[in-house]
Amino acid sequence: MVKTRAKARGSAKSKPRKSKPKKSKSTRKSTSARKPAKTSRARTAPPTVPTGPFLGALRSCIYQVTDLALAKEFYSQALGKEPYFDEPYYVGFDVDGQELGLDPDISKRPPGAGGTVAYWRVADINLAWQHLTTIGATSIELPHSVGVDLQTSIVADPFGNYIGLLQGG
Repeated sequence: MVKTRAKARGSAKSKPRKSKPKKSKSTRKSTSARKPAKTSRARTAPPTVPTGPFLGALRSCIYQVTDLALAKEFYSQALGKEPYFDEPYYVGFDVDGQELGLDPDISKRPPGAGGTVAYWRVADINLAWQHLTTIGATSIELPHSVGVDLQTSIVADPFGNYIGLLQGG
């Protein structure tokens, strides 16, 4: 005689399976002990970096001199070339695309180690001056014209070092 599936597993008269009693909500294990609940933590924003004009390429180094003719002669011999710009108020040498300037006006800055100013090219001299003085620089010379399409300004960093700003040229 062939047994049917029902008979193979047991007949309807067979004993019912024992099922585990269901736990009530109060007796169920909490899953929060295993996995921390997701919380919405406020993320801190990254620190803000000042936005404003940044210094560009170093363009000029200008020396204050007490005797412009003597300085012009010295640097002509030192560089092996004549200046490209030669006026009673300023002499400029092109040194591989950079400028070495000689300035006879010593009323604001004396010659010597403290009289040298490196000028940084900026896109907008007024914005650059404003930005640097806002972040702690002290104004030494306000932005002003020094020739056709050329403006300069000088600020001092918090340590007293001069930073020249140059727009144009």
